[in-house]
Amino acid sequence: MTVAQAPLLSLAAAAGGTALLFRQLFDAETGTFTYLLADVPSRRAVLIDSVFEQHQRDLSLIRELDLELVASIDTHAHADHVTGSWLMHQATGCAIGLAAAAGAANVTLPLHHGERLAFGERFVEVRSTPGHTDGCISFVLDDRSMAFTGDALLVRGCGRCDFQQGNAHSLWNSINQQIFSLPDACLLYPGHDYTGRSVTSVAEEKAFNARLGGAATERDFVGHMENMKLPHPGRIAEALPGNMRSGKPRHAEVGTAWAPVVRSYAGLPQLPPNWVAEHLGQLTILDVRSLEEVNGPDGHIEGSLLLPLPELEARREEIAADRPLVVVCHSGSRSALATQQLLKAGHQQVANLHGGLSRWSDEGYPLSVSPPG
Repeated sequence: MTVAQAPLLSLAAAAGGTALLFRQLFDAETGTFTYLLADVPSRRAVLIDSVFEQHQRDLSLIRELDLELVASIDTHAHADHVTGSWLMHQATGCAIGLAAAAGAANVTLPLHHGERLAFGERFVEVRSTPGHTDGCISFVLDDRSMAFTGDALLVRGCGRCDFQQGNAHSLWNSINQQIFSLPDACLLYPGHDYTGRSVTSVAEEKAFNARLGGAATERDFVGHMENMKLPHPGRIAEALPGNMRSGKPRHAEVGTAWAPVVRSYAGLPQLPPNWVAEHLGQLTILDVRSLEEVNGPDGHIEGSLLLPLPELEARREEIAADRPLVVVCHSGSRSALATQQLLKAGHQQVANLHGGLSRWSDEGYPLSVSPPG
C-alpha cells in the first residue's frame, strides 16, 4: 500500500465502497476549470477539460493519489486554451475523449449522446448540449448529483453563440432539455469562470440566470445572445487548431531533460533515490542539515556538500555551477524549501531527493558515518 492509498481506502470504507474522489482544479490565465473524478475502490479516474500548460500539475496529482486514468475528456473543442489530453495520453496511455461531432484528430474515444463512460463502478453520462459549438457535450454523474457543463451553461451565464457553429436556439434547447431536466439539487460545474464562482445548481440557474432563468423565454434568450457583441477570443488562432489535434504539438519538443524529474502536485521537482544513486558521479549532492546531523548516527551520502539551510543564501557561491544539483535532508522537507530557494535564485538543474535520506536508507543505499571530507 502506498502512502497515498491509506486515506483513499479509508474514505472508501466509510462510504460503503462507493466513494467518489472529486477535485476541482483551476488555470488562472484562461479561467478554466479542470475536474478529476475517481472511483475510490478501483482507483480508476477520468479527467475533464484539462489545460496543456497544467499537464504536469494534473499528472502529478494523479500519480500522488495512485490513480489509473481511464480517459482525458473534453466538453468541446475549446477556443481559449489547448487541451492537455494528448500529453496525458502519452504519459498514462489513457483514452482521449471528445464529441464525435467535433471531428478532431487523435481522438481514441469519440463520444455520442447517451453513452456512458465508466471508471470503476462509477460512470458519467454523455449529454449532447450544442449551441456554443456543434460539438459541445455535458457530463452527468451516474447519481445525477453533479454535472459538468463546459461552456454550455456557466454560473449565471452561458457560452457565446457567435462563432464555431454557435446557435442561440440550439443552446436554449440544450440547456432546458438536457441540463435543466436534471434534479434541482444537482450541482453544476462550469468550464470557466473569471470572478471566483466555482459551482452552482440547477435550481439556482433556473431562478437567477439573467439570460435564461426566471420568466425568460426563448425569444428573450436569443435576443440577448445575438446582441452581445463580444470581442474575438484572444487565443483562438492557437487554441482551435491545437484542439483539433487533441492537444498534440505540431513539432516534437527540442532538447532532453537533464534527469527524469517529476514534479509533485505542489510543483516541487523531485528525483527518486535509485536514479540519484546511479548518477552520483555526475551530480552535486547538497546536504542542508546541520553539521551535528551530518556527523551524527544518521550519516550522509559520501561526497556530499554541506550547506545548512540557514546558511544557504549567504553561501550559494560555494555550489558548483557546472553540475546538476540534488538537495537532501532527513525527510525531504527542509531540502524542499532549499530547492525552492535555489530555483528562485536562478538554478535550473536542481531537484529534491524524494523522501530524503530516510527513503534513501530504506531502499538500501549507503550512508557514511565518518565526517565529510
